[in-house]
Amino acid sequence: MKGLVRGERSRRVLEAVILEYIKGGVPVGSRAIAKKYSLSVSPATIRNVMADLEELGLLYQPHTSAGRVPTELGLRVYIDAILKIQQLSIADREQIRRSYRGGVSRVEGLLQETSKVLSSFSRQAGLVLTPRLSHTVFKRIEFVRLRTSMVMTILVSQAGIVHNTVFEIKEDISQEELDKYGRYLNEMLQDLALHQVKARLLEEMQKEKVLFDRLLSKALELSQKALQEDIEDSELYIGGRTNLLDNPEFADVEQMRRIFNAFEEKSKIIDLLDKSMSAGGVNIFIGSESELLDMESVSFITSPYASGDEVLGTLGVIGPTRMDYSRIIPLVDYTAKLLSKMLEETF
Repeated sequence: MKGLVRGERSRRVLEAVILEYIKGGVPVGSRAIAKKYSLSVSPATIRNVMADLEELGLLYQPHTSAGRVPTELGLRVYIDAILKIQQLSIADREQIRRSYRGGVSRVEGLLQETSKVLSSFSRQAGLVLTPRLSHTVFKRIEFVRLRTSMVMTILVSQAGIVHNTVFEIKEDISQEELDKYGRYLNEMLQDLALHQVKARLLEEMQKEKVLFDRLLSKALELSQKALQEDIEDSELYIGGRTNLLDNPEFADVEQMRRIFNAFEEKSKIIDLLDKSMSAGGVNIFIGSESELLDMESVSFITSPYASGDEVLGTLGVIGPTRMDYSRIIPLVDYTAKLLSKMLEETF
């Protein structure tokens, strides 16, 4: 991408156009660039450079008499080769840390709070994709007797994700026996990913010794019931949806309807965040790169979060393609690292 823009003057003009467009959201003319940026050249020269950048597909002119606006390619070149990312100040970091309300005792609450923090500081919409429980590491399983022939299973991952299942059994089992089954399974299944737990249980149930070991047999039977329910689905928390209404790009009712429909359906956004999680680091999807309803006016900035060495999910910000990347990229990066640290320390 860097090779597309040859010469320092072209780079500075492209940067100036994009910075002005991010600020105002309207086509940028050569006179505005000459007035606000010390390029030591005339508006006519700047206009010629802008025409060259348009030929390269980095800028376009909406109307003959209008200035230029950046294309997706222009924004991609800017982000990959020109962008100067600001560092969050110590005050900003402290303010973000303080934004988390005290007393959040569940992972789900912490993740939901993170979507609100991202939306508040970006002034766009904040996204957090919760972990897929089946891909987290098993910590413990507990069986709780609710009433005759009714048992609740509490499945806990090492990251603190909790999954409850209630099911019926054919016989009445005391809480003492249920505790014994739980201890047996906890010892057997330690340090396995939950998607490996199912395979391990099937393997154990196929062994002949199960026929002669009532304790193991009953424990495996209960755990199989607990894991019959699909635990693959991730939840998507979205904070600050209405912030998007403040962007002039989304003043069009049809455009806004499509974005809010995507929030409701969620599947395409979840697919994008999954893709980001496997890629690692901060990822920027500009316009159609996101493949979100083919909308060229929307961009995502995302980053995975973890607990220790275990990557759990993804968070990010969605906003217009002209969002302030230099400010929001470090915000997303820092929040992902802060969330990872809190998950590791708390859970």
